[in-house]
Amino acid sequence: MCGIVGILSLNGQGRVNPNILARMRDTMAHRGPDGGDSWIAEDYKVGLGHRRLSIIDLATTASQPMPNEDGSVVITFNGEIYNHTKLRPQLVEAGHRFRTDHSDTEVLVHGYEEWGLDGLLERIEGDYAFAIWDAKKRLLSLARDRVGVKPLYFAFTSGQLLFASEMKAIVEHPDFVPDIDPHALYHYLSFLTSPAPLTMMKGVYKLPAGCHLTITAAGAARMQRYWDAVPGRGIDPNETKGLSNAALEDFYVGGIRDRLRAAVDKRMMADVPLGVFLSGGIDSSTNVALMSEYSSRPVETFTVGFSDHQHLNEFEHARAIAQRFNTNHHEIHINKQDMIDYLQKMIFHQDEPIADWVCIPLYFVTKLAHDNGMKVVQVGEGSDEQFCGYASYMGYLDLYHKYWTPFRRFLPKPAQRLAAHAAKIASRLNPRLPVYADIIDRASRGREHFWSGATVFWDTLKDQLIDKAALGTPSDHTRALEAGALDSSYLEPDTYNVIEGFFGPLDRAHPGSDALTRMIHSEFRLRLPELLLMRVDKIGMSESLEARVPFLDHHLVEFTMDIPEKWKTKGGQAKYLLKKAVEDLIPHDIIYRKKMGFAAPMGDWLRSDFGRGVRSAVMSSGLMQRGFFHRDYVEKLFDWHRSGRADTSVYILTLYNSTAWYDYWVDRKQVAVA
Repeated sequence: MCGIVGILSLNGQGRVNPNILARMRDTMAHRGPDGGDSWIAEDYKVGLGHRRLSIIDLATTASQPMPNEDGSVVITFNGEIYNHTKLRPQLVEAGHRFRTDHSDTEVLVHGYEEWGLDGLLERIEGDYAFAIWDAKKRLLSLARDRVGVKPLYFAFTSGQLLFASEMKAIVEHPDFVPDIDPHALYHYLSFLTSPAPLTMMKGVYKLPAGCHLTITAAGAARMQRYWDAVPGRGIDPNETKGLSNAALEDFYVGGIRDRLRAAVDKRMMADVPLGVFLSGGIDSSTNVALMSEYSSRPVETFTVGFSDHQHLNEFEHARAIAQRFNTNHHEIHINKQDMIDYLQKMIFHQDEPIADWVCIPLYFVTKLAHDNGMKVVQVGEGSDEQFCGYASYMGYLDLYHKYWTPFRRFLPKPAQRLAAHAAKIASRLNPRLPVYADIIDRASRGREHFWSGATVFWDTLKDQLIDKAALGTPSDHTRALEAGALDSSYLEPDTYNVIEGFFGPLDRAHPGSDALTRMIHSEFRLRLPELLLMRVDKIGMSESLEARVPFLDHHLVEFTMDIPEKWKTKGGQAKYLLKKAVEDLIPHDIIYRKKMGFAAPMGDWLRSDFGRGVRSAVMSSGLMQRGFFHRDYVEKLFDWHRSGRADTSVYILTLYNSTAWYDYWVDRKQVAVA
């Protein structure tokens, strides 16, 4: 994993300044401590930059930006292509000359020449974000991997297109003026993150997962989706036709196990030390078990816990797995002061607000791995989303089948609206009721019951928090709209437009998808790429550590998207098929113990002096002075939490993350909690 950056002059306006490009590149030195370089075209109309974290082919000949033989194609690339050794012989046979020993970057260069952008994206397997400049076509192509493991931002400013792995590189450009996008803020309050392509930074966009963006030197831009997590790609119906239930279960279990083995195996590809984050749950334990099969030396495992809240720790289970597979195990204990000392660094490295407190323990286990010589780790993200591993998912499914469907089918519309109105009134009297009121409101209005596994401020809460009139008219998004990168409905203060943008195309192309399939599809469009994978990338790379996610190998994802809900939750059991698939890999008591989840004791910390400091920081923030928030309601959230009337810690952290981000990136103030 590395950091990429670039500037393209549009319509012949201006020239690329080498010093500015270098400054932008080096804001991301943490992504590439092993070197940095730039390439600028002879006419100074395009420039590419790269910070290198050497993982595959450590020789200097594999450095970037990398040209083809005649210099007509140049690439800057972040990530790994796991099947590059299979593609290279095809390209050699086609007449391409390689100058590196085994660089996956050079496979992308020649693959683009041979197959074009669409053909290249169809063939490669991996986690990537790259930019390719085609001098003959005067065309810049940006691409993000299928599930969004790697981030890629872009912006149009002063006659130029800017792009980078991290937003801070774009903000470094002297023509860029930092400010907040109020409508992105509105959606962020729902999801802990802004939905792609929006970001909280006005004028900066993130390329959605599974999409590519092409921009001509004349300024014509077009975004297209080349992959999506939808049914119909993973299982040939003829393979399951006529199978008994027992045979069908064996087919699903075997298919999952085989694809998971292959996913872990290909992610062992590295010329540097490689480890794994171990919680002692199913996903990380499976990673350890399979990595141990493919490694000739003990696997390096890393676990984090809390010295002041030991009930949240999973050290016992992690140690059991470490002992079972004879790993070289490492642990770190953190406390409230560690968290406080980390906050400013967190706001800097997050780039955009990612209001997930898992970022805190994630940073310390990342640093532990880095300090022990790791450059690569495998992590378990994506398993719970595919296999229905969360209790909340089971709750949503129970709600849908037992209450949601009968409510909408049998209760007359006027009665539905009356029930929703009464629930909304009641929700203002009790801080525990708004979620239920919102569910009834969604049902009465014919809206999807599940939006995201990370819904924070539901609409009934945002009505009390946000002054919609203060959001004003949307920012100028003309170029993004013309490029098809942004739907105009995202610029309205109604977050359901984002969700409807996911489910509308799904229903047209795959009518009749079951409730769980719809939920998983939504997670692959928003929560996974823009929250879970973004936090892993940003926090991991802050310590120059690449994270690989075998559960999100697209072959496994396509296979599981074709498995019906009734099999993934057979017998009312979450993760039923995955548990069956790993029964011969990890201990039974690990597979069937109650899920804890990766958490931090933020609720308790916010009732301490730290909470008073957070309150002061939020209420005095420059963002609070912009008038978007109803101050009295924000004060209530702090009062309710401190008194114990309700646990509002997730709402408080969501507000703190946005106000601290604004103070640091827009007002250019230091982040502090008094």
